Amino acid sequence: MKYVAVLLLAALAPLEAQVFTLTRDQLIRFTSASPFERFSDGRPKVPDALLERARDLSIEEAWSVLRDKKYNNQFEGNWQIVRPEKKLIGRAVTVQFMPMRQDVRDAINAEAKAKGVDRIAPHQRVIDALQPGDVLVVDLFGKIDGGTIVGDNLATAIYRATGTGLVVDGAIRDLEGIFPIGMPVYTRGVHPAAINYDSVMLTGVNVPIRIGNATVMPGDLVFGDRGGLYFIPPQYIKEILDRADETHVHDEWTKEKLMTGKYKSSDIYPSPHDPALKKEYEDYKKQKLGK
Repeated sequence: MKYVAVLLLAALAPLEAQVFTLTRDQLIRFTSASPFERFSDGRPKVPDALLERARDLSIEEAWSVLRDKKYNNQFEGNWQIVRPEKKLIGRAVTVQFMPMRQDVRDAINAEAKAKGVDRIAPHQRVIDALQPGDVLVVDLFGKIDGGTIVGDNLATAIYRATGTGLVVDGAIRDLEGIFPIGMPVYTRGVHPAAINYDSVMLTGVNVPIRIGNATVMPGDLVFGDRGGLYFIPPQYIKEILDRADETHVHDEWTKEKLMTGKYKSSDIYPSPHDPALKKEYEDYKKQKLGK
């Protein structure tokens, strides 16, 4: 385990040639509510078992819990989705771009050269450090022309490393090549031009970022379906999933009853009024949930 940690730290070393990166201690402090173990860089590590349970989740089920917790800035919609039939589930690795400013870029490039990583494109340094279950979440401030974070080759590298997908508040290129890879991608658009480092600069890795109307922290559970994306704080994932299990049972029973044609919607939904139906539902729920 110690050997693995050393390898991960070595892979992450080139990422320090950026303007902003939270230290391990800072990242732990800013995500202190997470109850889970941590990666070597300090990101919360949502357990694989919870990631697997999230495959039955919907954005509406996440919304109902996060709304009650006053987390009103975790959802973002209006995406162009590649492979919408597949849900996107994983742990956020955040990347921040800004419009290029020459003096800042010169400082970034000088630091990269001193570390011997100047020959590698900044976003490719991040891609090379991705791990299984990661989701690369990129703030490219909605840029399309010159804001294409990947084409089909780097998309393949991301999918091979993570097994998940990609979120970019910007663009992608080579859509015809990305589609057959099979990974879900949430993007604002497609453009044939490559990313243009004369107009953008990578300024942060694993820092808080803005994706549309959402604030994303490193280690958030990224959940995407056809309706959009939720960036779920780790401390609320289990509660969301537990409540969703009960919602699934309720919806299953309700739809079965409505499909019989014996009941009006108001007889059954949102809850049955008849005492006999109420008992039938409670018995059904107990059988399904074991409680």
